[in-house]
Amino acid sequence: MNFDAESIFMYMKKKIKVMGLNGPNMNRINRGGCLDRCKDGPLLVIYPEAVWYKYIDKADIDEIIDQHLVKGNIVTRLLV
Repeated sequence: MNFDAESIFMYMKKKIKVMGLNGPNMNRINRGGCLDRCKDGPLLVIYPEAVWYKYIDKADIDEIIDQHLVKGNIVTRLLV
């Protein structure tokens, strides 16, 4: 099961770009495979903080972008 991971990845990449949050010394969206935790479902990690999140849908991605990347708040309900 791929959890629609490719679609979510492309959504996240596009949203970061549209919001002007990508570029040097900003944010970069990379594929990371299953990050050795495939059983946990789709995951993303934000560096340099090394904060691990799980997500289900685009609404979760929107919340992570808005709260963590824009406002600097950890989204505790999505932490791994």
